Amino acid sequence: MTAEERELFEYWIAHMDDALEEFSARLPSEVRGALDRTPSSLDALEAFLLERYPDPAAIRADPEPNLDGAARYVGEVYRRHIGGTWRMRDDDPSYVYAGLPELTFLPERDTPACPIRLVTTALHRRTGTFLSTVLTNQAKIIARARG
Repeated sequence: MTAEERELFEYWIAHMDDALEEFSARLPSEVRGALDRTPSSLDALEAFLLERYPDPAAIRADPEPNLDGAARYVGEVYRRHIGGTWRMRDDDPSYVYAGLPELTFLPERDTPACPIRLVTTALHRRTGTFLSTVLTNQAKIIARARG
């Protein structure tokens, strides 16, 4: 990762709260009111995203940074309920999340979750509960690993 890319990532992390506030301000009041950073709030966010975007390409094409906002929100809910830290790997260009912000939950074992990919996968699968289901399953895996 270049020094500039590292600086941009650090800026991205440092401005997490501001970015989440900006994302929230763009949402309809009923959605905004449901986003209380609980696991169940992920279903409310997913319902909004499914209603607004027919597929992952649509959210990527949206001039509003809703993919970034939704990914930040998902990541912070995961971090709040499982723990973990944000990182960005660029040591291997073939790594599936290379250059994307991700969370890792165990320092002794690589346990990545990439919120941007979680959001786009939720739009692809269209279940309405993908984000919360992955959180529940990831929490169980991490809890077992922590012993």
